[in-house]
Amino acid sequence: MKNFKFTIQGNKYDVKVLDVDENIAEIEVNGTLYKVEVDRKITPTKTPRLVRSVAVPSTESAPSQLKTSAPASPKGAGFIKSPLPGVILDVHVREGDKVAAGTKLITLEAMKMENNINADKAGVVKSLKVKKGDSVLEGDILIEIGD
Repeated sequence: MKNFKFTIQGNKYDVKVLDVDENIAEIEVNGTLYKVEVDRKITPTKTPRLVRSVAVPSTESAPSQLKTSAPASPKGAGFIKSPLPGVILDVHVREGDKVAAGTKLITLEAMKMENNINADKAGVVKSLKVKKGDSVLEGDILIEIGD
């Protein structure tokens, strides 16, 4: 675990703390092993773990399925978001086009790979938020699809 160098009354000691279990420490002093009882419980310090929230795009790479709502709930616009940061290579639809679920909307280059962005719901393309050559970040809105 840790190494220490002590000098006590002119004598030099190389001390290695090998293991700590509650209040018993196993140490090595100049090559000799000792089990030492400590008067209090020693807890190792823990490094905090950084947690980053996961950005969930509205499109998946899996085969497209309709994302349905309850029959009584209002139907509205849906937004197609970028799953990765990248560059728009091609836009395959125009405003006013009718699209079905699974229709290829955009080709996005991300990490030197071409990714097809497909519609996740049927409807009419209300607005295009990007054009060919635009750079986008993860989660940016690309297209608005409405009824």
